[in-house]
Amino acid sequence: MFTPASKPLQRVSILAIEGVFAFTLMQAKDFFHMASLRYSRQQGLGLTPSFEIRLVSPDGQPVRSFSDVILPVDSGLENADIIILPPYWGDFDELCQRYPQILDWLKTQHATGSMLCGEAMGVFWMAQAGLLDGKEATTYWRFYREFSERFPNVLLNQERHLSDADNLYCASGSTSACDLYIYLIERFCGASVAQAVARDILYEVKRSYTPGRIGFGGQKLHQDVTILQIQEWLEEHFADKFRFEDVARDHGMSIRNFMRRFQAATGDKPLHYLQRLRIETAKGLLSASRKSIKTISYEVGYDDASFFARLFRQHTSLSPNQYRRQFQHKSE
Repeated sequence: MFTPASKPLQRVSILAIEGVFAFTLMQAKDFFHMASLRYSRQQGLGLTPSFEIRLVSPDGQPVRSFSDVILPVDSGLENADIIILPPYWGDFDELCQRYPQILDWLKTQHATGSMLCGEAMGVFWMAQAGLLDGKEATTYWRFYREFSERFPNVLLNQERHLSDADNLYCASGSTSACDLYIYLIERFCGASVAQAVARDILYEVKRSYTPGRIGFGGQKLHQDVTILQIQEWLEEHFADKFRFEDVARDHGMSIRNFMRRFQAATGDKPLHYLQRLRIETAKGLLSASRKSIKTISYEVGYDDASFFARLFRQHTSLSPNQYRRQFQHKSE
């Protein structure tokens, strides 16, 4: 079952710099503002926002967006629980020279536990700060070559729209950023608030990918290369029929050694890890498609829809139909 954050969300800071794409900046602000209001109402606080969502710039001054709009900001760089790094238009080297304080700010904030979230070119800031070295990341497809050349120590995954590692989150574009925000809202505000925001904003969004992989990145921060390869294999073949004995043998291990090493590296037993992969994928299909429960059960690897439904309830405390209904249009 999803584990909420141990501390309440107090502040979200969204970075505004010259050339920022204003719609991505405001998209993030609107997502979290809606979550703040819904969470307040859930807590019996009416429409008093439960946490702050602030636009920040390196010097605390207004910035000019890509479309030549002057954007006011709330402050300069400050402490935050979540930091959003929207995409921008401009030469990255020039921006680094113009805003050298951004890199130190990100390193300090990450060291104190802040979650950093980059979208498209916004991911470059985390990589430039050295925070993504040795970790998986993604960015917008147009920037793959430049990113790889600039940051050879970062594990760029061109097959992913979302990645996470050690409180460092990357989204390839605006749609995947929306899924990232919903994930963070669920983590801090709970499933019902996240589902309500998703229902209000994302109901008609048609994705070309499955957003159900986020949340596993922290389980890849280990030094067992063979287990990491198996994790990546499982993410590609989670719906297939296979035996862990065969997976272990194919990677030069006995089943006993495999079970021990997998749990030591990831903190999960292999079967539980596989179940989570399947359930997270199913959650995305339930919220974003009209496929039947039986079809979704089959697509994530379960021939028995009844077994799938029982397993889904174990992981989410909801039946598949109850989970789906929370995404349907209805007045509240």
